[in-house]
Amino acid sequence: MARIVMKFGGTSVANLERIHNVARHVKREVEAGHEVAVVVSAMSGKTNELVGWVQDAPKVTGANSPFYDAREYDAVVASGEQVTSGLLAIALQSMGINARSWQGWQIPIRTDNAHGAARILEIDGSEIIKRMGEGQVAVVAGFQGLGPDNRIATLGRGGSDTSAVAIAAAVKADRCDIYTDVDGVYTTDPRIEPKARRMKKVSFEEMLEMASLGSKVLQVRSVELAMVFKVRTFVRSSFEDPDAPGMGDLLNPPGTLICDEEEIVEQEVVTGIAYAKDEAQISLRRLADRPGVSAAIFGPLAEAHINVDMIVQNTSEDGSKTDMTFTVPSGDVQKALKVLDENKATIGFDVAQSESGLAKVSVIGIGMRSHAGVAALAFKALAEKGINIKAITTSEIKISILIDGAYSELAVRTLHSAYGLDKS
Repeated sequence: MARIVMKFGGTSVANLERIHNVARHVKREVEAGHEVAVVVSAMSGKTNELVGWVQDAPKVTGANSPFYDAREYDAVVASGEQVTSGLLAIALQSMGINARSWQGWQIPIRTDNAHGAARILEIDGSEIIKRMGEGQVAVVAGFQGLGPDNRIATLGRGGSDTSAVAIAAAVKADRCDIYTDVDGVYTTDPRIEPKARRMKKVSFEEMLEMASLGSKVLQVRSVELAMVFKVRTFVRSSFEDPDAPGMGDLLNPPGTLICDEEEIVEQEVVTGIAYAKDEAQISLRRLADRPGVSAAIFGPLAEAHINVDMIVQNTSEDGSKTDMTFTVPSGDVQKALKVLDENKATIGFDVAQSESGLAKVSVIGIGMRSHAGVAALAFKALAEKGINIKAITTSEIKISILIDGAYSELAVRTLHSAYGLDKS
């Protein structure tokens, strides 16, 4: 017998028929004798609808300001998961399974006070552990918790993944199964490269890089938690037949296992290729090359909650001036330029230039630590396809390359082939 946390995303619970299918997956694990907790997202599209209502509510009253109370935003958007958890509990009960729904505040899942993007601080899993031990399935509304102001706080988009991993850590689960509309983690996006392969195992570090660099399979924070608390996490498909052979395999169910590096015997040099479109580049020209100039640039941007990624600095020949180039999401370009202009006197640049429509393509693999020439192979492969590189950043297990967005798919396919990821 094992203790399992199962998480089902929005497409998996999009309607009553799919909720019934989810109940069959849960029933399979219960009948195998396992203790089970389930975390659910809102029905597909429901959160977007709720967010739209919040954004439109001030307009109905004729208010001039589009802003709204973030606490009330959370009260509204958290309701989607509440509906799903209740419906799934009802479906399980109709199958003769002892189940009840739980909201984040009932457990409680305690968060900080950053409404709309809260972080989990602690979870008291004692009551759920007790109920699971008595044979009851806990159906938990994901994406939500209880802030220090005693109000509902949501965890940001994709937060149900984080809820599931955090609950798995709190109840000391043997594993956490993330059910979604794909059957695992692939070497790259199969929609771009049909030869992409599903991986059997991926290390926490590699998955963290993939999630932060554009892979949509898991939320970044959920991978961080899994890595910190060593929660073995399987990415699985909810659309496979719940009763198909092997679906109930305790140790090796179908899908991709995200685990500690030590569990991976044969480490590939490169594991996967990730990409992110809608990147933009900002360049500050002729800055004074002095201590504190970087803090003067990136401090105000951080205060404005603008995420800066790739940073490249070029110093003039006499060392008196420098150019600073960095990337931000395309949607934040105008906001970033405004912040920089407001701080121009402190920063001391001559002109700020920007370019949108770029893409970031990344090569990821823990095997890079012990192999030379990985970056050179990427540069050569892209050059042969006539793809110009605008910026490069590297880490121990990652190489990120900034290119024109029009070449993103070609670059992904080129690098996927260059590292042999299209071979079985």
